[in-house]
Amino acid sequence: MRVYLAGPDVFLPAAEARAAMLKSVCTRHGLQGVSPLDALDDEPEAWSNLPEARRIALRNEAHISRSAALIANLTPFRGPSADVGTVFEIGYMRALGRPVFGWSNSATPFTERTRAFLGAAAQRSPDGAWQDHEGMLIEAFGLSDNLMIDAAIQSSGGEFFTSAVEDASRWTDLAAFQKCVAATARKLLSSPSPLEGEGWGEG
Repeated sequence: MRVYLAGPDVFLPAAEARAAMLKSVCTRHGLQGVSPLDALDDEPEAWSNLPEARRIALRNEAHISRSAALIANLTPFRGPSADVGTVFEIGYMRALGRPVFGWSNSATPFTERTRAFLGAAAQRSPDGAWQDHEGMLIEAFGLSDNLMIDAAIQSSGGEFFTSAVEDASRWTDLAAFQKCVAATARKLLSSPSPLEGEGWGEG
């Protein structure tokens, strides 16, 4: 059962080794982890004429389309929220109607992270709500990330796992990921495949 491993892990210095580590956790739970770095066996020859960025995007969409579920690393990336490319991939899988699971090495709520990121620019408005220096409202629902991310995961039947880790371990600690993979396996292996009849997801 294939699961797509979304996240900014592809930007790490040893990205291939990281992908192998994440895949090994999936294997232990009876799943086949698919990395954005993986080649596409039947990549159309016509793609070779496209810019590399476009090929990567198409390849990743194909991987997602052939996966039964998506597991997203939503650890805040270069700001208070998750990696924007990962968020797109969540939306892509959500639109396919398949389970989305998330994990993050930050247990601090999104509102607090946003305020910390803005610093003194985060101010109370006259009605008591938080806003930035441009007077724009700061989302405050007590969620792990933007409401659309949390809602997509919940509505898909997935779960969102967070873990409070030291900054130095933000990109190495896999405790939340392991819980996320275990939950994904329980869901996928105890119910019919979301890809049943499509010829994808197995092997």
